Amino acid sequence: MLDRAGARRDLGGLVPDITPAWLASPDFQALRSMDRAALPLISDEERLGPPVSGVSKIVCVGLNYHDHVREVGMTPPTEPALFMKATSAITGPFDPILLPRDHSKVDWEIELGVVVGKLARYVDERDALEHVAGYCIVNDVSERRFQLECGGQWTKGKSCDSFAPLGPYLVTRDEADVASGLRLKLDVNGKRMQSGSTSDMIFGVSKLVHYISGFMTLHPGDIIATGTPAGVAAGMKEPRWLRAGDVLRFGIEGLGEQEHTLVADVR
Repeated sequence: MLDRAGARRDLGGLVPDITPAWLASPDFQALRSMDRAALPLISDEERLGPPVSGVSKIVCVGLNYHDHVREVGMTPPTEPALFMKATSAITGPFDPILLPRDHSKVDWEIELGVVVGKLARYVDERDALEHVAGYCIVNDVSERRFQLECGGQWTKGKSCDSFAPLGPYLVTRDEADVASGLRLKLDVNGKRMQSGSTSDMIFGVSKLVHYISGFMTLHPGDIIATGTPAGVAAGMKEPRWLRAGDVLRFGIEGLGEQEHTLVADVR
């Protein structure tokens, strides 16, 4: 947990992990009144893992930014376009991103992640935010050849190991004004590639929670990746796909930043 000065504090004496059950418990709500200064400090050198454990599913929304729809030359969807991303793709916010065997078109997609805090089934849109614990950064890393040229649906291009970095923080819903617009940015090797705002989303968070909960039950700890703004490699006339040694650095206003080096998966 971050204190008011931005220093890392250890919650380990109070909770063994940030689990779905804990997110749905009164203990999570009690964080707001906690004396953060009384918690032990954590060194900045300590590795940060994903901010939520035990995620049962990642539901992704495609083509959900007006500028991204324009750059890929498609028509804005009339309903959210959904696909799934395997939870085995989850990794930490500063861990290496692994380039899978036979890759050729690995791409980046910075996204706002919605972390579900309360079971949601057929939720009314006006009540949808009551089911949200908070927000985190997600990158929907994609291998476009796997996704689009290898037959079948998109899952195989979205679910390679390390293709779902989360974090660094789970920011509670009251501390992130998504509706007013949070700035998103992504750099590849220091060059700005994506710059956008959540205000450009076609379908907002309330709409997405309502819509998805009409097709499947959302459990505490589930993550909704809400789409990406313009600036992905797939939208370029001459795409520059990710290669070993590339460095991705990206962030969302108020939610922190991630940094990853691309490495070959030699396992």
